[in-house]
Amino acid sequence: MAVTPLQMLKSYFGYDSFRPMQEDIIYHVLQRKDALVLMPTGGGKSVCFQIPALMMEGTTIVISPLISLMKDQVDSLCANGISAAAMNSNNPESLNDSIRLKCERNEIKLLYISPERLMTEIDWMKERLAISLIAIDEAHCISQWGHDFRPEYTQLGILRERFCNVPIIALTATADKVTKMDIVEQLHLSDARIFVASFDRPNLSLDVRRGYSAAEKFRTIMGVILRHSTESGIIYCMTRKETEKVAEKLKSKGVPSGFYHAGLTAMERNGVQDDFINDRIRVVVATVAFGMGIDKSNVRYVIHYNLPKSIESFYQEIGRAGRDGLPSETLLFYNIQDLVTLRKFADESGQQEINHEKLNRMQEYAEAQVCRRRILLNYFGEINDKECGNCDVCHTPPKYFDGTQLVQKALSAIIRTEEHIGFILTIDILRGTMSEDVVSREFHKLKTFGVGRDVAARDWMDYLLQMLQMGFFEIAYNEDRHLKVTDLGKDVLYGRRKADLAIIVREDLKNRKRRRNRKDENEYAENHLDNSLFALLQDVRKRIAEENGWPAYVVLSDKTLHDLAIKKPFTIAELSQIYGFGKHKIETIGERFVDVVKMYYSKEEPIKTNVDSLAQENKELSYMEKMKQQYVNAYAPWTEEDDKFLGSLYDEGWSIPKLAEYFERNKGAIRSRLRKLGLL
Repeated sequence: MAVTPLQMLKSYFGYDSFRPMQEDIIYHVLQRKDALVLMPTGGGKSVCFQIPALMMEGTTIVISPLISLMKDQVDSLCANGISAAAMNSNNPESLNDSIRLKCERNEIKLLYISPERLMTEIDWMKERLAISLIAIDEAHCISQWGHDFRPEYTQLGILRERFCNVPIIALTATADKVTKMDIVEQLHLSDARIFVASFDRPNLSLDVRRGYSAAEKFRTIMGVILRHSTESGIIYCMTRKETEKVAEKLKSKGVPSGFYHAGLTAMERNGVQDDFINDRIRVVVATVAFGMGIDKSNVRYVIHYNLPKSIESFYQEIGRAGRDGLPSETLLFYNIQDLVTLRKFADESGQQEINHEKLNRMQEYAEAQVCRRRILLNYFGEINDKECGNCDVCHTPPKYFDGTQLVQKALSAIIRTEEHIGFILTIDILRGTMSEDVVSREFHKLKTFGVGRDVAARDWMDYLLQMLQMGFFEIAYNEDRHLKVTDLGKDVLYGRRKADLAIIVREDLKNRKRRRNRKDENEYAENHLDNSLFALLQDVRKRIAEENGWPAYVVLSDKTLHDLAIKKPFTIAELSQIYGFGKHKIETIGERFVDVVKMYYSKEEPIKTNVDSLAQENKELSYMEKMKQQYVNAYAPWTEEDDKFLGSLYDEGWSIPKLAEYFERNKGAIRSRLRKLGLL
């Protein structure tokens, strides 16, 4: 009786069922038919070609753009007892020779190779190999319409000509309609079926924070990190300078972190990536140059410090969180300067029209007042009319008030300056701030000067962003980013229509609790998880990873450790009921995990966890260390922005205790700073 794909899945990967659409794709490929597969990051694309590779005679060629991604997948396959190898420029030629020989002997089921290397090996493959399947990962790289076009991918059109009877499966996590058609056309896929899986990742929470200052961003980031103090995360920044600045601030707070951008040497980038994969650092602050080669399943949060350039980029980047299916956070910061910078980039690009359109859609997502998940799914052609219950809009639906007078004050200030001001000057005029620009241009003599001093500066910024979104004014990017009142705005200004604004809700960052999807909580039974046992299982996993030179998540995922800690298997046989324990892992490492469970419950020998050791080491703390634990920003340097904001809040009547709580410093530090600023 023939083995089924589901039996192969259970035997090699330890999963009891396929994810949506995987089984249909596998059966399609087994019929030797071409396919284009669109699945979100973490949706299980690899299984779609790995299972057919195991079931078909010969070697499957997997084309991948990054050496790090190849290594990650080869390590994972080998850990599951599957013969796989990667041929690339990092290998000594003696190793590549050995891999060729094994392929010719049909000893390698999956051979990973870059597009560039493929071109030098294609004649050898044609003459000496029995190729069962060709899989092209990150297939959107072939299209100039895709968000990550790579010229070397354009050579792959030759594959259909050279291997006319071999099925080709192209896979990508993101592609719009134009890109999909371009992939099929350039690869010359024959009657290819296009599979589009659901892009819904319900385990990811979606949050947007609008108009935050750098200080507010950092306080929020620290809150996220503290909620995930032993877990990994990625912070994406727009510029290289910002990645370095944020990473240094995190290090000053004792957060194991590193920065990653294209300005580093290849050795420096590889070092940071290796440290992150192997949990030597917990946080990577990076530009978009980071991530495609990361298959790390236990990333618990992804933060965007700035607005991304497109929804495609954004969705692929947040998809790097929670690949194991456990609840994970995503957070996007958005302010007007991001928009100005990205508009400039779009203007300077070779595809102005399409890049502006993509940015418009990204802006709509960031400014949305409806369920954010619906916006994302609808963008990818997946019509959804239900609220997700796991985004900031669903958690706190916006409430509105009649903001007509506020809008009129702002638009009047813009009109009275003959529309020659931007956001900051508008706020200075409304707040009655005697800044150098205001005085030099005599804006302090305007009738509207100071009419909005009862509204905080950051609240004015939020209201102005709402007004921009509602079309009451536009930004003239070709006129030094001045604000221009629209006809719709003039209708409000002159009393011909009303304007509702959303009430601003400032989140208590200190007391915010991690939001969880109820379904996820039940599914993972975290309320029944024995954390002490979980820590011991992590220790065993770490030792096995070090012995084999693998990242810890290649040995077993966090989801598998959760299952072990909940089900507590006492025998090897029971491991077959544990998520992610395939036959090979049961035979090779299963006993070590069972022994830990039995020892833990026998109580014959107390076992110290890393948490216990850390607690003992930290028993004696200096005064400075105690303050740092009690106050997130204790002993952190004050920035010019902090000073300006502190003074503004103090002028508004905030008390010392309230300021101390907000800035997360002790009351003495607040008094000292106010004295230094001459305010106390």
